[in-house]
Amino acid sequence: MDLSDTPDEAAFRAECRAWLEASAEPRRLDAEYGVLSLFHSAGADMVAARAWQSRKADGGWAGLTWPVEYGGRGAPPIHQVIFNQEVADFDAPEVIFSIGVHMGGPTLIAHATTEQKDQWLRRLLRGDDIWCQLFSEPDAGSDLASLRTAAVRDGDVFVVNGQKVWSSGAHYADWGMLLARTDPDVPRHAGISWIALDMQSPGITVRPLKQMNGGAHFNEVFFEDVRVPVANVVGAINDGWSVASTTLLNERLMAGNLLGQDDMVASLIELARTTGATKSPTVRDALARIVEATHTLRYLNYRLVTAISRTGFPSPEAAVAKLATARLFADAADLALRIQGAAGTLGDGPWQLARLEAPALRLGGGTDEVLKNVIGERVLGLPREPRPS
Repeated sequence: MDLSDTPDEAAFRAECRAWLEASAEPRRLDAEYGVLSLFHSAGADMVAARAWQSRKADGGWAGLTWPVEYGGRGAPPIHQVIFNQEVADFDAPEVIFSIGVHMGGPTLIAHATTEQKDQWLRRLLRGDDIWCQLFSEPDAGSDLASLRTAAVRDGDVFVVNGQKVWSSGAHYADWGMLLARTDPDVPRHAGISWIALDMQSPGITVRPLKQMNGGAHFNEVFFEDVRVPVANVVGAINDGWSVASTTLLNERLMAGNLLGQDDMVASLIELARTTGATKSPTVRDALARIVEATHTLRYLNYRLVTAISRTGFPSPEAAVAKLATARLFADAADLALRIQGAAGTLGDGPWQLARLEAPALRLGGGTDEVLKNVIGERVLGLPREPRPS
């Protein structure tokens, strides 16, 4: 198997690198290693993040795989992979727009009407609008189809009442991807709709949730008689589950690619060297396992890119990438604290914060347990678990 760049890919990588060197500052090796870290100080970073996203769009580097008519390049998926690899070396605020560009955008491209695409896609790509995900509820996280947030039709609008939770970035988002129950009298998967929601609508209350790492990028969102145009339904009314499946597949693919593994491993090895921990056989063995997991994840992501190239959608193996990323992140942070010894239990350095972030990554985008079911049923072909009628 030859995974070296083709001449076209090498030329694109060089073009990409040149643009990044002219447009962004190199990332410091001791930078904070949280895939969610940019959300911690989103207010302070927002102006810079919007400017960065606009600069990317103007330069043709945002939404590389999006169709040209919506501001993308119509590039092959491998070009997005190359960009992700190269931008990991730079101090670029990529995370804030990831939900919209990498989850909302592909969903709208696949399911929205022409009018809806014209309304939302270009603004999303340029950073004019930030999107959040309004799926999980207090009693509907892993079992998402049991959601209770209701959207009752009243002429040309839906009236929404209910609650969502674990909504990253909802406190500064302009639009939300809302899953709501629009027909309570049919089987639960069949009565859900995917609705684009203006987050400034009257009746919406957003309450940030304080985390143990000091951040507050997760939120509770409450809806009290929120009126949403029926025209904002993406896909058919009551067919939101199939639309949401596109969103979730892209979420798992995004989660499996967010972490800059090479940068993280380099910093971990440097930490071991500076502390003298490389003299320990057990530490060297643990470092080797981290490196091995990093390479395994890289090749798994190549497999996902191949699936996207052939079908236009990520395959169910995206669940494997997301599961592996969460484990790698937690294992690396655990090892870093082990290397630091007693000092690892003190302070709020990057590795301490990374370890406190690790549980969130094992929950967002599907818990480990749910992803194992997805892998068993959709990848390995095992019998499905019994479903409620």
